[in-house]
Amino acid sequence: MYPNLGIATISVLISVALTAEGKTSNYDVDDLSHPCLRDCVDGETPRTCEYDFAVEWYYVLSKACYDCPFNGTDCDRPHCVAADGVRKAITVVNRRLPGPGIFVCQNDTIIVNVKNKMSTSDGVTIHWHGILQEDSPHMDGVAMITQCPIPSHSTFRYEFKATTKGTHFWHAHSGMQRADGVFGPLVVRLPPGADPHHDLYDYDLAEHYIIVTDWLGDVTVNRFVAHHHRDGDNKPQSMLINGKGAFEPYTDGKTNRTIYTPYEVFNVTQGKRYRFRVASNGILNCPIQISVDGHNMTAITSDGKPFDPIEIESFNIFAGERYDFVLNANARVDNYWIRVVGLADCANKKAKQVAILRYNGAPIEDPKAPTDYENMMRSGKQLNPWNTKADDNYIPVVQLNNTDPDDATSQEEPDVKFYLAMDFNKIDNELFHNPMYYPVSAIDKGRHLYSPQINHISNIFPPSPPMTQYGDIPKDLFCNEETRSNCTETYCECVHMLEVKLGQVVEIVMVDEGFAFNANHPMHLHGFAFRVVALRKINQSVTVEQIKQMDRNGEIPRKLKGAVKKDSVTVPDGGFTIIRFHATNPGAWLLHCHIEYHVEIGMGLIVKVGEPEDLPKPPRNFPRCGTWQYEDDVTQTSSAPCPTLKTQNSVNSVNGLRATCLSLLFMVLPLLPLYF
Repeated sequence: MYPNLGIATISVLISVALTAEGKTSNYDVDDLSHPCLRDCVDGETPRTCEYDFAVEWYYVLSKACYDCPFNGTDCDRPHCVAADGVRKAITVVNRRLPGPGIFVCQNDTIIVNVKNKMSTSDGVTIHWHGILQEDSPHMDGVAMITQCPIPSHSTFRYEFKATTKGTHFWHAHSGMQRADGVFGPLVVRLPPGADPHHDLYDYDLAEHYIIVTDWLGDVTVNRFVAHHHRDGDNKPQSMLINGKGAFEPYTDGKTNRTIYTPYEVFNVTQGKRYRFRVASNGILNCPIQISVDGHNMTAITSDGKPFDPIEIESFNIFAGERYDFVLNANARVDNYWIRVVGLADCANKKAKQVAILRYNGAPIEDPKAPTDYENMMRSGKQLNPWNTKADDNYIPVVQLNNTDPDDATSQEEPDVKFYLAMDFNKIDNELFHNPMYYPVSAIDKGRHLYSPQINHISNIFPPSPPMTQYGDIPKDLFCNEETRSNCTETYCECVHMLEVKLGQVVEIVMVDEGFAFNANHPMHLHGFAFRVVALRKINQSVTVEQIKQMDRNGEIPRKLKGAVKKDSVTVPDGGFTIIRFHATNPGAWLLHCHIEYHVEIGMGLIVKVGEPEDLPKPPRNFPRCGTWQYEDDVTQTSSAPCPTLKTQNSVNSVNGLRATCLSLLFMVLPLLPLYF
């Protein structure tokens, strides 16, 4: 039985969802009744699928929640966002967390009208994570790379063809709105004849889409600023599953019982097989381990790309990744925990969450198994381990065998190769360690800010989007390793860009040198699905020069046949990940760490494919933005600029004079009372 939902089935589900046991998933009537959520049929005429998104500030447990969590049914009211019970400001789409689900068939046209209702006048863009945007690069939704941010009180219409199959998600790609709630499901389904794993499952339900995220107890920008400018805490305290979970306790004054906000629930029928689709909206350095009590899982795809099925007990999912698995509901009728546990920085506060796998006919109650952090880990075979060398129980993604045909990336040698060294570098980043007033050397170690960089360069975003206004960007803003020197000694920042020719096979060797912390960097490439041809943890730390020497010695074999295809992949600490892609999609595409705090302060770069004339023309009247300079109304010529100091020596002289004056002032001030 192919699994998408017909209208009759939807009606039954809605009636069940509104019974006394409450809503069983976070997908509302609008999602489940949308005409594009349907059985995908071979040869069907594609549809146009339209959605309206309103982005705004909102609040957890707002007045829309009435008596939630004390009255559980109140938590399911429209516009009620209960999250994990911690009251705080959030950003949302349509007053939902997560936002509306988009479930379409391959080759449908997706139209989303995004209205920016942010009362703080923040700009907004929405990125369709996993959609390659072939022939529609202007719709990628990256602020200041592919488009200008959508101004407050205005609407932008995204329109693109859903050619990229599989499990994806959408999220804000402007500021930190993604971390505060602007994200949601996006699935491009296949007809049975095009799905190589169709016979492995009976149902593929919208309600079985899972999106997980680590969750802070405060507005993200507060934590971001405190962490980078002082010694603020950046460790998540909780996690959410489909925007739900239990963390903050409430006491019922009538019964003196402790009450929590509700868990997400996934219903299954004994004897049936279900396809679950999982996406990570991870924010910080928190790989997430996922398992289901009493059940193994059969993993079948990653980032929408199929591979030979593999049976596992658990898998790790890094920020930006997606995994699909088949669950065989062959256990006894009961309730079982779905466990989501944070690793790395999430272990600091033992961040975790659970949802309920409920067999139809089971009592409406929580499972009995303990859920403390120490009991959350599952032993056995694990897919996609975190910073662990491969063995029989730890299966890195490079060992998966893709079922799609091989392509040009399987040629013996790439046309062009780049080495990218990534780490946290101890340097006077002028944003956070002014070298004159508070350099790293003068500050307590607990307040040091090590800069996450690629090849010792911090990426900055340009003043205009290069996808549409490349000629408007001053050329001296661009740089890369070959055009900058001495960046290990002095802070370097620029619009970091790698240039490749259209049609080249590109290989990127990403090395996490790992000298500062035991971290990792989940890297996401826009515009392409790449092959993971090598991935290995070498040691606790390694240099890019060591990796280059190993490569020259022939010690790093590439998997060129059947290599797994992805668009997001981790780079293990003290190790490397090597990817290849065929540069057939012209444009300016961001390659970046998907940890929010890392990309925001420079861990990314632009891969420029082809020349401006290779790009499709932007839609008519596409918005433009950039630096503006006043021009006289009469002469229409630029006004004479104020005098500026042109050279770095001049700047240093002025800074030195300023410092001397301040020092003298601080010496004189204590003496003033002697004279007055």
